[in-house]
Amino acid sequence: MAELYIGLMSGTSFDGADGVLVDFSGPQLKVLASASRVFSAGFRADLLALNSPAHNELHRAAVAANQLATLYSEVVGALLQAVSATAHEVTAIGAHGQTVRHQPQQGPNDSGYTLQLNNPALLAERTGIDVVADFRSRDVAAGGQGAPLVPAFHHSVFGTPNATTLVLNIGGISNLSVLPATGDVLGFDCGPGNALMDAWCQKHTGQAFDSGGQWAASGQVIDPLLASLLDEPYFVKPPPKSTGRDLFSMNWLTAKLAPFSEARPQDIQNTLTELTSSACITAASGYLINSKELIVCGGGAFNNHLMQRLQAGLPSIKVVPSSAHGLAPLQVEAAAFAWLARQTTHRLPGNLPAVTGAAGLRVLGAVYPA
Repeated sequence: MAELYIGLMSGTSFDGADGVLVDFSGPQLKVLASASRVFSAGFRADLLALNSPAHNELHRAAVAANQLATLYSEVVGALLQAVSATAHEVTAIGAHGQTVRHQPQQGPNDSGYTLQLNNPALLAERTGIDVVADFRSRDVAAGGQGAPLVPAFHHSVFGTPNATTLVLNIGGISNLSVLPATGDVLGFDCGPGNALMDAWCQKHTGQAFDSGGQWAASGQVIDPLLASLLDEPYFVKPPPKSTGRDLFSMNWLTAKLAPFSEARPQDIQNTLTELTSSACITAASGYLINSKELIVCGGGAFNNHLMQRLQAGLPSIKVVPSSAHGLAPLQVEAAAFAWLARQTTHRLPGNLPAVTGAAGLRVLGAVYPA
């Protein structure tokens, strides 16, 4: 008998909402359908603006949360229609929400917080399906970073008994999962993923992203700028660690670019691509013993130039997209939140203390019954 869950994800790329319908009844999960909704330019701008303090932001955040829940419900409808399923056949929806602030614990007397815009009650009302949401705050309450949460899922899908597997998710922010054959799973955010590359490309070409990395490949790396970008304390901070647009923002980039006002835009794009690849290569380099593959998921898996730079920097292992292991790059994170919703409904932990720094295993999320 099928055990169906839906996972919904809108990540730090701020490009849209992705959803998958997953069957967990077999020995391996099976994605039955996928669907997405692209954010309009106006909605994307509204969400990006909420990453910084501004006038009337509580009202604007509530309105944006309602809009996101409406988009989520459209994705759910598309998923059900794709396989002619009914809402009653789905156990629960795992809805991540849209991260607009991420301020994890900075010291022993600071509990920290992470904020994902969402209206899971509205989503439950519109879909008639139980919704699991607010996955990160329970881990933060236990002293963790609240991120990354995907390594446990990566281990269940990509882990192998004979070698250490590395999984790199390149969304707006990049994060690495280290899946050893034996021992604790590790994971942490490497630094920027697509966020800065996409923002620079949008500003100078009008395109939402650099398709295939072709624009970056037409430029040259500006070595002094790359050195300045990499001169950020986060990169040498030991795990557990997580980050977001709170740090790696356009304001951060603008300050770094001040001495390079005469640089060509395509050269800056190539340098930003090199920043992402360098941060990911440095992160992975500490875990190459007994490793054979770096599996890449997220939108960055479609950036051919970035993938080539990763392979050049990690010549001892193969760099492959997650589709080589049966799960499309844009389905992985959504599937992770379907898996996390299943963990919650079974009252099983969804975090890994070795990854997030939490005091222990915790059941994550809040349930909004249909």
